[in-house]
Amino acid sequence: MSVTCVAHNMASSAQMEGVVHVASRVGRRPSTNQDHITDVALELFTTHGFDEVSVDDVAKAAGIARRTLFRYYPSKNAIPWGDFDAYLNHMRQLLDDADPTAGVGEALRTALLAFNEFDDKDRHRRRMRLILKTDALQAHSMTMYAGWRAVVAEYVARRRGEQPDGLVPQTAAWTLLGVALTAYEQWLGDESVSLARLLGDSFDVVGRGLTEL
Repeated sequence: MSVTCVAHNMASSAQMEGVVHVASRVGRRPSTNQDHITDVALELFTTHGFDEVSVDDVAKAAGIARRTLFRYYPSKNAIPWGDFDAYLNHMRQLLDDADPTAGVGEALRTALLAFNEFDDKDRHRRRMRLILKTDALQAHSMTMYAGWRAVVAEYVARRRGEQPDGLVPQTAAWTLLGVALTAYEQWLGDESVSLARLLGDSFDVVGRGLTEL
């Protein structure tokens, strides 16, 4: 290995150590939770790239042991998603609270927009850019999308008196996922347009079929 390569590797390691040290010192909270771990990890992933950051790097920056991190997340790939079970429960609650006199399509549109409201839009943009643009996360993302689609399919099936694995509930779930992903792709590429507008416009492209459910 050349002297130049050694120097480059040492510089890269020093840079990582610096980020980890600052994150653990400045960003540390009195108690560990999933949001804290995700915030620290997003900073590292954004700065260095997802593939270049290890679980040990995240744990050190969060000020926790590796085994503690794994109590919150089963893998590095799960970290960018945060507390996804809580997100699924939120989507389920939004649909459960939907006006029973409203059409299925209207309820889905309203829930989709409400589900994607976030106070810290910059943080959410960083998270979604990482999830949607990182090749190493795509396989894991399909698993997470499946959980979200299941919530939608269950709601559509209940409203129609059908089984969640039926053609119509599954088609509606896949369609709503496509609506959301399309809106997010546009949002990541154009910061001047609001996510809510893109979600609404994307839904309306296919809305006629969904509103007739």
